Amino acid sequence: MENLCVKDLMVPISEYAAVRVGTTLLDAILELEQAQEAYTTSKYQHRAILVLDHDDTVIGKISQLRLLKAVETRDERESGLDILSSFHFSDEYIVSQREKKRLQQPILDQESLRKVTDKRVEEFMQKPTAGEIVSEESSMDIAIHKLVTGTHLSLLVTRKDKIVGILRIADVFAAVFHEMRGPGIAAER
Repeated sequence: MENLCVKDLMVPISEYAAVRVGTTLLDAILELEQAQEAYTTSKYQHRAILVLDHDDTVIGKISQLRLLKAVETRDERESGLDILSSFHFSDEYIVSQREKKRLQQPILDQESLRKVTDKRVEEFMQKPTAGEIVSEESSMDIAIHKLVTGTHLSLLVTRKDKIVGILRIADVFAAVFHEMRGPGIAAER
């Protein structure tokens, strides 16, 4: 594993679920679903959607967690709860009030879901930060360090300044696990 570098494990952008700026959230979810169906049981499914600008440059990504947050999030101004923190109510109290309000209107009702599906991906995408970008020539030590310290599920892989792939934690874990089971370590036991 010493000679393994990021480009050996990354998934190229061309093989990853991606949509353009302006795409609706529903269309992005359909793209992710299509990408997941294309994978066999021997490969790990995509768990994010890359967002591209009109020049095919990656400008963000939407993880499955961000998709769920889009569905779960309500405008707190409508509920009046946004003002509670300005009156110095405790965080516990505010959380309890949010939970009560949430129970009054379920997340998975048709009206709420319909509103979310028409929103654009740029409203929910996460823009890349320096901590989640790694060079394709970087060692696995650097990649593992970035995954662990940033608690990322994936890293965006660059060649010069252009994002060319994505390194997923599942692929890194599989490589590490394979190395642990290898003859060098297993023979020592």
